[in-house]
Amino acid sequence: MWTSMQYRRLVRGSAWYDLIVMAAFATPWSFAAVHGLLLSLSQAFNLSGELPPFEPMHVLMANLLGSIVCVWAVLRIRDPQQVYGRYDAVARFLFSAWQAYALIHGVSSLLVIFLVFELMWGIAQVLPVRASSRASPLPQGLRQTH
Repeated sequence: MWTSMQYRRLVRGSAWYDLIVMAAFATPWSFAAVHGLLLSLSQAFNLSGELPPFEPMHVLMANLLGSIVCVWAVLRIRDPQQVYGRYDAVARFLFSAWQAYALIHGVSSLLVIFLVFELMWGIAQVLPVRASSRASPLPQGLRQTH
């Protein structure tokens, strides 16, 4: 169970993770570099699955994804509300489902790394948050009466 302050830090931390990982997907030029890096890693470790060359339409989809995730991340960094963490958890479980689907259909097993992080952040963000205490900050005997 999280305290409210811990949960805010968790939401902000997951947002920083997203911003760092997805910023490279936001432009065609940075995506070309990250795709080349992922391809090199996949080949260097002789990983199973395919990491095909991307056509312009694929690059567009990657750039749209990177852009929207970065905007969503900045929102959560600036204002890490509990409700944003809950929505982010749902998004992570959806992303995880599509990543698992892609893995089943033969994409590079390099995707497993991203899948693990999506699941970890998603699970962490669905855990309960302790309700804030509304108790008086004054001890019982010191309450003022009018």
